[in-house]
Amino acid sequence: MKILKVVEIMADSETSWEDAACNAVNHASKTVRNIKSAWIQDQSVTVKDGAVAKYRVTCKITFEVDG
Repeated sequence: MKILKVVEIMADSETSWEDAACNAVNHASKTVRNIKSAWIQDQSVTVKDGAVAKYRVTCKITFEVDG
């Protein structure tokens, strides 16, 4: 039987939501092994001077626990 764990993280990008999602997975993979999936729970933007400044995602990272 596989044991999976989920952590929730937030990430951002000045380019796109897709890039923000990639940043979330890339950053998580520095300390979390065996990542199996990422679910984008929420998307938002910050606005500066009437334009989109940053794209943000709230991401749930699922990974397999050794055991």
